[in-house]
Amino acid sequence: MRRPTVPAVLVACAAAVIAWTGAAGAATAAPTSSVAAPTGATVTVPAKPAAKTTTATFTHACSTAVRKGFAHCDALRRTDAGAKAVQPNALPAGFGPADLQSAYKLPSSTAGAGQTVGIVDAMDDPNAESDLATYRSTFGLPACTTANGCFRKVNQNGAASPLPATDTGWAAEISLDVDMVSAVCPSCHILLVEASTASLANLGTGVNTAVALGAKYVSNSYGGGDSSPSSAYNHAGVAVTASTGDGGFGVEYPASDSHVVAVGGTSLTRDASARGWNETAWSGAGSGCSTVNPKPAWQTTATQCARKANADVSAVADPNTGVAVNVTFGGTGFEVFGGTSASSPIIASVYALAGTPAATSSPASFPWSHTGNLFDVVSGSNGACTPAVLCHAGAGWDGPTGLGTPNGTAAFSAGTAPPPPPPPGCTAGQLLGNPGFETGTPAPWSATANVVTNDPAEAAHTGAWKAWLDGYGTTHTDTLSQTVTVPSGCTSVVFSFWLHIDTAETTTTTAFDRLTVKAGATTLATFSNLNKAAGFTQRSFSLSGAAGTSVTLSFSGTEDTSLQTSFVVDDAALSVS
Repeated sequence: MRRPTVPAVLVACAAAVIAWTGAAGAATAAPTSSVAAPTGATVTVPAKPAAKTTTATFTHACSTAVRKGFAHCDALRRTDAGAKAVQPNALPAGFGPADLQSAYKLPSSTAGAGQTVGIVDAMDDPNAESDLATYRSTFGLPACTTANGCFRKVNQNGAASPLPATDTGWAAEISLDVDMVSAVCPSCHILLVEASTASLANLGTGVNTAVALGAKYVSNSYGGGDSSPSSAYNHAGVAVTASTGDGGFGVEYPASDSHVVAVGGTSLTRDASARGWNETAWSGAGSGCSTVNPKPAWQTTATQCARKANADVSAVADPNTGVAVNVTFGGTGFEVFGGTSASSPIIASVYALAGTPAATSSPASFPWSHTGNLFDVVSGSNGACTPAVLCHAGAGWDGPTGLGTPNGTAAFSAGTAPPPPPPPGCTAGQLLGNPGFETGTPAPWSATANVVTNDPAEAAHTGAWKAWLDGYGTTHTDTLSQTVTVPSGCTSVVFSFWLHIDTAETTTTTAFDRLTVKAGATTLATFSNLNKAAGFTQRSFSLSGAAGTSVTLSFSGTEDTSLQTSFVVDDAALSVS
């Protein structure tokens, strides 16, 4: 049967200091919430089930009723009974220093001495130093105190007093920030600058003060609406990092400033790969194109933004896979926190491990010159957008995770170190046979009749041939598969393909026709008539656990009794390194 012809186809303490308590590395999905409530109001959000259904309750750490131009923190503190979990080895729940150093291959035990990381936040945390002492002693880190010269707290003008008024919401943010510096760079000094209020003007003054007092790395875990650039965030030879936000697709400032390293967020979990860890884009990470700030010279056309694009790089931010933090001012001790408030100080501290930038350099440009020294995050999403690269993770740059996450420190210096060599037994390359179907026959793919075709009724992504599944408008199933052996030494295994979907279905709510994509027995994704779109979209999936195995990559398209849906696949790849 012939297929029917189808048409061508607030400044906010970006923390989401989202407080989240659970076992370190837990792989449960995050409950999402964009609720706003007064301080102390309780919000109940059902968590997606892991072994069983649970209910997590939260309170906003800060009041959301603030004047225009002032900050509110986005902190959510978990208050349910499971909020004080302890790991079997008696350490607090959440990732600790050893976890972060392992995940990002950091030389934390040998680098960072003599470096100062600046933390800029609003308001005062009166327990900042004592809470930091407990965090560091709990995890076996050397003391960092005012007495030994490691820790210093000042107001936005650089004086030890008077300090701002206290605030329990921002205190949670402060504890998160200084604990992350300790976890990543335990030999670094910490300079905490507390702005008098959460206005951009006062926070900017705090950044200038941090730089004036010697910080070459300054973290800003807050953000408001996209704003015009401020000289406060432009300091040659200083790495200024800022959180991209925790509300999903959307742009925040100062991350959108052209001179700032915009830090996105990931979900981080342990796995059986050679790296030992896997990351996907966190659904809450901010991303997008600035409407007012110019595009830095180092950002490439990959961003598809005419102006500054968020993010540049990323690190763990998902509260489901969050970090251990000790906070007693407004808290009772160790909790698990998330948000890009965690990833910003992590990245600032990685810069510190990499060494002092040259006085005239632009540290925000360094990762763009060393993309091979980052872990590319190739799956996950923070929303729906056009172009898709701004909110869907994939090979290379993407909005939620930027260029990727640290793989050591080479991407965070101006040096010319080459990318890490492939592990023994793995030759970097693409493993699929006939990936674009241009031979005119399926082999080495297995396919049902007429799937591999040059029928002009559907365009190919490139060339003339493609795999066209379904499109008959009657009950029908098409399949396409190929089995590939992945060398055991490969630490990066990414399956990608370009997909176009068009349909005669008119519903916007019901998936009548489906395409299921699998790696072995694992379903990677399911698409339907609801995903119709003009043109092709690249889809990418990390298969790091496939190293050393044979994996069957398969597509199965099913149609119901009427109204065609066509699933067109082209230019597939299984890329390894």
